[in-house]
Amino acid sequence: MSRIFLDTNFFIYLIEGDSQGAARAKYLLRAFSSRKDEVFTSVMSLGEVLVGPMRNGDFALAQRYRQIFRGQGITVLPFLEQGAEAFARIRTDGKIKPPDAIQLAIAAICSSPTTNVC
Repeated sequence: MSRIFLDTNFFIYLIEGDSQGAARAKYLLRAFSSRKDEVFTSVMSLGEVLVGPMRNGDFALAQRYRQIFRGQGITVLPFLEQGAEAFARIRTDGKIKPPDAIQLAIAAICSSPTTNVC
């Protein structure tokens, strides 16, 4: 059993990807489930995947995304104070963009044995 953090692009491939990309994402979800992996993502991912459907008025697609984030054994993690600390450390060199740093920070606090977020 492992802890797996999924970034935004995974969900885009899952829902909107070409048939090969979607098939790979579905295969991975089944593999995670069969191994009893803990699967996580962040509220940042949910916000990012909703931009396109909301911009295009595609409420059905937005709802599909919401359903994926509510099901499939995926835990959606918030951005908490511990995440802000990790975010600041990640951003100190300026090489990683803020959205990516948020994702990394949330994944980092989830993998830390000293946090009870996950």
